[in-house]
Amino acid sequence: MIDLVIFIIGVALMIIGAICDLIGSLGFIRFPNFFVRLHAATIGAIGGAVYPLFGVALVALVMDAPAFTRYVIAGGAFITAIIILLVAPTGSHALARAAHRARVIPVYPKVCDHLEEDREKVR
Repeated sequence: MIDLVIFIIGVALMIIGAICDLIGSLGFIRFPNFFVRLHAATIGAIGGAVYPLFGVALVALVMDAPAFTRYVIAGGAFITAIIILLVAPTGSHALARAAHRARVIPVYPKVCDHLEEDREKVR
């Protein structure tokens, strides 16, 4: 009985990941500029990879296979999900900061620009 519940939760997490990928790809197409598109890509990467990997880890724990195989698959999926969860936001922040500091991509619409304010204080 508990195996069925864990399996259903794992499959639900995989479906949520597919939905996050769909939403991220639609946002990537529809959003107006680089910075907002980068946000959509990060949501797609995190939601579309982390949730399914947690789902795979749960499904692997209840699958009909030798214990070593189940634990290797579940452990690998879990560790990969944690690494993506830590690295994806950091990478997107580094990309956004580098693009903004290089001024290669105009920010539109600009609401508040702390880097520009800091540059004006230095002058």
